[in-house]
Amino acid sequence: MKFLDLAKVYIRSGAGGGGAVSFHREKFVEYGGPDGGDGGRGGDVIAECVEGLNTLIDFRYQQHFFAKNGVPGMGKQRTGADGKAIVLRVPVGTEILDEDQETVIADLTEVGQKVILAKGGNGGFGNLHFKSSTNQAPRRANPGQDGVERTIWLRLKLIADAGLLGLPNAGKSTFLAATSNARPKIADYPFTTLHPNLGVVGVDNTEFVMADIPGLIEGASDGKGIGDRFLGHVERCAVLLHLIDGTSETIAEDYRTIINELEAYGGELAEKPRVTALNKIDALDEDERQAAKAALEAEVGARVMLMSGVSREGLDTVLRAVRGQIDDDRLRQKKGAEEDAPWQP
Repeated sequence: MKFLDLAKVYIRSGAGGGGAVSFHREKFVEYGGPDGGDGGRGGDVIAECVEGLNTLIDFRYQQHFFAKNGVPGMGKQRTGADGKAIVLRVPVGTEILDEDQETVIADLTEVGQKVILAKGGNGGFGNLHFKSSTNQAPRRANPGQDGVERTIWLRLKLIADAGLLGLPNAGKSTFLAATSNARPKIADYPFTTLHPNLGVVGVDNTEFVMADIPGLIEGASDGKGIGDRFLGHVERCAVLLHLIDGTSETIAEDYRTIINELEAYGGELAEKPRVTALNKIDALDEDERQAAKAALEAEVGARVMLMSGVSREGLDTVLRAVRGQIDDDRLRQKKGAEEDAPWQP
């Protein structure tokens, strides 16, 4: 399945049905009077958050969503049927934006959430509605209200507890593959990862979701490389894991490049808790490890952890540090943990 996290759609709610002008005509019934019914209400356009989806690819093949119009009223005091609503089924974490791509209409973060994007028009009154003691044979009826037509944007921000950051080939995909069942593409060239990947990571009988996004380069905020368009997928994370390639000759500069791009992106992303780890230490001897760690700690101003996604050295320590930054209400019990626990009365 292809990944798509931004889609433009056109929606239109249904128009209300017009009211009817009708008079009761029946044998042996004198002065039957008006009996025109009201028109039915137009259908709404609704967005609903459903499970089982993690991409907006369906909206690439269908961009127009029009609800049904209400049925006009009829004689014999019959009200027209309401128009059928149309539902846009979107994945968890979808933001709905106005046409300017800035105004947030709704943010759907839980399965079952619904929002009405365009309300259907009301049906018109039939002439029965206008009957009075001074106007016993009205010959007027209201037309139905028009539907609402608008253009909206759907933007997906994946729901994850922790996010991976780093330059291309910093080892993010290798780390995700080593710690979860996710199988992202791994190769020895830049920008191997072209779209975000999610993996469920387990440590100490708890599980949390980690997101791997394409690597950033200097100038990503200006559109260089893949740009920073995927940073939105880690906006909802509680903590960021920043991986730095330990074999690089410019370790401090690599760290500063990512931090500068986070600050240029704006929002609260640069202020989120971060765990910094020096990756690929399996390719370094002990002296090289300590020298690289000292250089990076001088730039970071905080503790730097050592790890290797290939040899799995230091992985559990890094995962525990990441887990410590995530609130308990976001964590999930690891499957089978309850069975492994000792029996208690």
